[in-house]
Amino acid sequence: MTSPSPFNLLRRFFLHRHLRLPLAAPHHRAWCTAATPNDEDSEWEEKKEEILRDIEPIVKLTKDILHSPRYKDGQQLTAEDEKIVETMLAYHPHSEDKIGSGVESIMVDRHPDYRQSRCLCVLRTDGGWVDFSYHKCIKEYLREKYPTHAERFIRKHFKGGKLII
Repeated sequence: MTSPSPFNLLRRFFLHRHLRLPLAAPHHRAWCTAATPNDEDSEWEEKKEEILRDIEPIVKLTKDILHSPRYKDGQQLTAEDEKIVETMLAYHPHSEDKIGSGVESIMVDRHPDYRQSRCLCVLRTDGGWVDFSYHKCIKEYLREKYPTHAERFIRKHFKGGKLII
């Protein structure tokens, strides 16, 4: 079995952003209907599995970029990986500040404050660089795509700011 190409992962992960589909209004039950906890639990479990299927490919790719020997400290990403990561960067809550004058490239390096940790860094067109958290990008993506379930998913699957899958 071959793994999907990064472009297929990108398309699946960010499809809604490019199509700009209107977000559906949150589902509300009429106050007089009795919903059993099992109905709500079942609905949550289905949505949680959908979210996991949605984000798992990009999380795996990002972890592979950061933690495999594919990239050494200070090495720029390949064009294919960079396109995916740069698209993910658009979801960062401070993406405009991170991008600054523009993206020259994206690299893997040691975090400036936590030298034992590797992180993604934006190399800007003005010569500067800044690190960014892919966890923050994923959280914002979830809030945009799954507004009624994102916070619960984040509470249950992000511990200490890091995604636990």
